[in-house]
Amino acid sequence: MIVKEDLLNKLRHYFSLNLYEVRLWTALLSRGVSTAGELSDIANVPRSRSYDVLESLEKKGFVLQKFGKPIKYMAVPPEEVIDRVKKHMKKEADEKVNRLDDVRAGEVMTELNSLHKQGVELVDPTDLSGSLKGRHNLYNHIDMMIKSSDEQVTIVTSKEGFIRKVEGLKHSIKKASERGVVIRIAAPLDKDCMKVYKDIKDFAEVRSSEAKARFVIVDKEELIFMVMDDSEVHPTYDVGIWVNTPLFANAMEDMFELAWKDLAPADEVLK
Repeated sequence: MIVKEDLLNKLRHYFSLNLYEVRLWTALLSRGVSTAGELSDIANVPRSRSYDVLESLEKKGFVLQKFGKPIKYMAVPPEEVIDRVKKHMKKEADEKVNRLDDVRAGEVMTELNSLHKQGVELVDPTDLSGSLKGRHNLYNHIDMMIKSSDEQVTIVTSKEGFIRKVEGLKHSIKKASERGVVIRIAAPLDKDCMKVYKDIKDFAEVRSSEAKARFVIVDKEELIFMVMDDSEVHPTYDVGIWVNTPLFANAMEDMFELAWKDLAPADEVLK
């Protein structure tokens, strides 16, 4: 049996298997029913390891052990394997999420917050800045900023950025709005934005802007601005600068306020 390394690597990634597991599994799939020794020879896995690996595959739901001697193994149909792996992954993910919820509600969280508070008190104000690389990291940080907002969130972005931010940050924006935070978004709007605008219009005031800029200001204290045109850069190479400086953030907010007055409301543009 010859299975391409590319396929083996994909299967390892998709099914969370190690190299010996994926080799023995694919060998058994090609045979239907076989002994551990036969599979060991076919898959090039040491015989001393084959029984342990097959036992692991059996526990994970990939193979069945037949009665009788010599001991033989039978492959579970791949469609059934996928269903079993999905259930296992979901159960495992739920358990991890529940553990994190327990951490949030327990003493460990109190200790972590205490450590963080002590650390922040020792930080020089000039150190409260950083570079964020990759759109995923940028959006995670923006999400955190919105969650911690008390009064106002200002978002200026591109059309594509408006669609992405509404889809990715809608929950946090809604929660912030319910806390009384004023949310304002400025972006170039057209008919492509209609659907996401309907999703966000009850929680944020949206106006149309042609400014080629992308930044977020929170409570006139924190500011994150993207330094590249999102239409010309791959998401993994997008870069943003975060600063926690009331002086600069307040100045940016004042300049935005002047422009905001002249922007057309989304309802007029998208009618």
